[in-house]
Amino acid sequence: MGKRNNVTEFVFWGLSQNLEVEEVCCVVFSFFYAIILLGNLLIMLTVYMGKLFKCPMYFFLSYLSFVDICYSSVTAPKMIVDLLATSKTISYEGCMLQLFGVHFFGCTEIFILTVMAYDRYVAICKPLHYRTIMDQDRCNKMLLGTWLGGFLHSIIQVALVVQLPFCGPNEIDHYFCDVHPVLKLACTDTYVVGVVVTANSGSVALGSFVILLISYTVVLVSLRKRSAEGRRKALSTCGSHIAVVIIFFGPCTFMYMRPDITFSADKMVAVFYTIVTPMLNPLIYTMRNAEVKNVMKKLWGRRVF
Repeated sequence: MGKRNNVTEFVFWGLSQNLEVEEVCCVVFSFFYAIILLGNLLIMLTVYMGKLFKCPMYFFLSYLSFVDICYSSVTAPKMIVDLLATSKTISYEGCMLQLFGVHFFGCTEIFILTVMAYDRYVAICKPLHYRTIMDQDRCNKMLLGTWLGGFLHSIIQVALVVQLPFCGPNEIDHYFCDVHPVLKLACTDTYVVGVVVTANSGSVALGSFVILLISYTVVLVSLRKRSAEGRRKALSTCGSHIAVVIIFFGPCTFMYMRPDITFSADKMVAVFYTIVTPMLNPLIYTMRNAEVKNVMKKLWGRRVF
């Protein structure tokens, strides 16, 4: 039997069915989204105007900020508009595009965080060879690899979903199109697809997390041989990286390293990694990183900080 698809649009249930709660959420998330845009743009402008692209840490940090803006923009504007809308609909094509965007930018962010961990490992454990190992050509290739990895992951997720038939219910118990909620609406057995989806997402999340764990463990162990001042400087940069990894990988692990099932808490967890984490990243990298703060002070003036 060929693919049968009678669904032309999907309907979101949204974050809440309570009108007053939705109005409050609209104000709060509009404020959060503004911080995401302003905070990450500030970091990007600081790196650009300070001509810091030749430093690998700032090079990757600027692209992390760019990805954070794109990642949150895939879901936040639509969610904010829907909070005040009576009909929360999205076309079938728009849903597939949103699903692709969420996984593309989310996976790219995971790979950029992994590359940044490797950068800190080389900087602290092999300082004499740092410039040789992390030259501009290698940084460009690593960055290209993060984008290609994100594209490959997301195109697999979308390819698995678009070949499914949707012929019945079209209501998604979520505020954006993600794999697990959409799979529930398919009018066919999705067990095999669910296993492949989980394996795809799980391998990316678990593999990257293991690399991050090993990198920072080696870094922290090597810091025992440093002076107190050396440890303080190293921890000022590594501490911010570790904090970002924890607040991003925690929710992602809960959402994607599990069987094809959904929970009532999924929407709140998704808010954390699609909106809260991109909002916190600029704050963490400026408040916890002495080097970034010093560069910003020189460029934007001490009165701002």
